[in-house]
Amino acid sequence: MSKTPDNHDHDVFDVRTPKLRVVEYALLLKPRVMSLVVFTAWTGLMMAPGHIDPFTAFVAILCIAVAAGASGAINMWYDRDIDNIMTRTQNRPLPAGTLKPHEALGFGVFLSVVSVSIMAIVVNTTAAAWLATTIFYYVLIYTIWLKRRTPQNIVIGGAAGAFPPMIGWIAVTGTLEPNAWILFMIIFLWTPPHTWALALYRSGDYKAAGVPMMPVVVGHKKTAIQMLIYTAILVPVTLLPSLLGISGRVYLTAAILLGIGFLRQAFIVLKDDDIQKARKMFFFSIFYLFMIFVFLLIDKSLMTLFPSVFS
Repeated sequence: MSKTPDNHDHDVFDVRTPKLRVVEYALLLKPRVMSLVVFTAWTGLMMAPGHIDPFTAFVAILCIAVAAGASGAINMWYDRDIDNIMTRTQNRPLPAGTLKPHEALGFGVFLSVVSVSIMAIVVNTTAAAWLATTIFYYVLIYTIWLKRRTPQNIVIGGAAGAFPPMIGWIAVTGTLEPNAWILFMIIFLWTPPHTWALALYRSGDYKAAGVPMMPVVVGHKKTAIQMLIYTAILVPVTLLPSLLGISGRVYLTAAILLGIGFLRQAFIVLKDDDIQKARKMFFFSIFYLFMIFVFLLIDKSLMTLFPSVFS
């Protein structure tokens, strides 16, 4: 049986080198999740009307990245008991016993305060307020309140992951404009099919840990139906940037083709209960969101450089 991080032999902590400690603290930040957060935030910043100087833009994105990492660290501190049970998370620093719980919590709180404070001082207070809201939402509403209580955890809690592009937008404009909510809605609607695809092929882990993810509660078929519904709503929403004049024809074409591919993946998961199909959809969903935001940036660049051709 695996030991909990609190009961792990003390000599594990005593032999850590400074270099190893840096790696462990970096893992607390959930770097893979952070990379997607940073990219979507950068897209929001670039899509916003107006001008922001390079230094302020860099600080804004850095603060969003640090805040995302802080949220991840606090999440790992709170979830260390179930992370110790789930195969996917057993090698994280706390269940592995290479960091102590109070180190993770202190690190997360410190980074939260620093990121919000610098955002307020260097960028603007509205962006800082939304950044603080994002940390609060992810830690208290999703991690502590919803995750272990309802199969709708990721539907409601997923809003935290949809805030970064809005914050990037606010960093430029200083206000939350209606068009920024489109970027929010794209990520918000994408989150359930993305996360439930993971939960389908990792359902044994979630069941063992007592986390009521949708597949654990209602099974494969009903989860797949809900995944298809969210995907079917998501695809038209991804067309709104072009329909409202934020993006042009290049993005519209890409969004339609990507949307067809995502819908196809959802139909496959609905027809076939092979968990490898769900795994494939999970990885495709990451590619899908990444490319949606890539083409938002490409189209924005083309419209700026060649307005008579691509607008």
